[in-house]
Amino acid sequence: MVFSVRNTYNNHFDDKKYQDFQKDICSVHNHIPSFRIAETPIFIGNELKGKLLNACEEIYETICQPDFKELSQGAVLPQNEVPNEDDHTLFLQMDFGICKDEQGDLVPQLIEVQGFPSLYFFQDLLANSYKKRFNIPDNYSHLFHGLSSEDYIDLLRKNIVGDSNPENVILLEVEPEKQVTKIDFLEASRVLGIPIKCVSDLKKEGREVYYFNEKGQKIKVEKIFNRVIFDELANYSKLEREFFFTEEANVEWIGHPNWFFRISKHTLPLLQSQYVPDTQFLNEVKEIPNDLENYVLKPLYSFAGTGVIVNLNRYDIESISDPENYILQRKVEYARVIDTPSEAAKCEVRMLMIWEKGTPRPKIINNLARITKGEMVGVKYNKNKDWVGASVAFFEN
Repeated sequence: MVFSVRNTYNNHFDDKKYQDFQKDICSVHNHIPSFRIAETPIFIGNELKGKLLNACEEIYETICQPDFKELSQGAVLPQNEVPNEDDHTLFLQMDFGICKDEQGDLVPQLIEVQGFPSLYFFQDLLANSYKKRFNIPDNYSHLFHGLSSEDYIDLLRKNIVGDSNPENVILLEVEPEKQVTKIDFLEASRVLGIPIKCVSDLKKEGREVYYFNEKGQKIKVEKIFNRVIFDELANYSKLEREFFFTEEANVEWIGHPNWFFRISKHTLPLLQSQYVPDTQFLNEVKEIPNDLENYVLKPLYSFAGTGVIVNLNRYDIESISDPENYILQRKVEYARVIDTPSEAAKCEVRMLMIWEKGTPRPKIINNLARITKGEMVGVKYNKNKDWVGASVAFFEN
């Protein structure tokens, strides 16, 4: 998006560098990610950076208000409620599509907001891999507030491990070895020294939680860095386990599961900002818009785009039997803003934040980017395309 930087990058790109870049990432953990990694990062200048920062600040106004828990209580279904919820989320993420306004200027538009950690560790590895193999200007960084990669990992360690022994802090998933984001788990384990555990690995004695390490020793769990998505956990009904999220346990949640529901699609209708497209709960829509081609229908309880209807018609809406579980959102039209050797690409930027205990607001610390040439971000929309997939943005300092 910064023409001079983009032009230099493209002119110096070659497939050998890209192959070496991919090998660098795979060699760290002897693991090949199951998602495509793009040939290029994104370069964001100060003007668009300022708009993204302003967008986040405006959205904070809702999430940080004292009555947000009350406003979001309906998002946590009784069967999903986990005890011992903390005062606010630890992890916060905002996805923005990069669009153009009526004057042709670049502007971010919110796609989704999440109270859940995603790829905080892989994104630092990815950015440093781009910097190793490609010419990234010194005055551009993927991190914020002047953080170095060492500072960034120290900040995550402070908030995830804290004063605990790393063996008493676990990264928790369902069958983590099969997850698309496995490389992020491996990197978190490498830099923090914490073990990766499946829900089925956990044992309970009363309210105490423990696991057995490789030596067969019984290890107490003090903190759970939670990466389990409830939507996915529901698909493992036959998984044998002793640990259930909704039961009392003497553990500290690092990223309490309730915030996944509170800060999610349920939050979108509460937000008022020039950077947030009009969004309503479907059961509160008084009149179906005549221009449905400009809207998208999203189920509240879904993950990774499951059940989203992009090409919408009246029948789709009228056939919904539980409209209280859907939102109708004005469609965001991504702009083709990244020049590539073939066709121009569109992109989405996710701002990664942390909201430390005792602080009044979250702060942005890193980012994630996804590049697409299809109708939406996702593998099925980008088959046989190049210069698409997972990436990271470098912001002008």
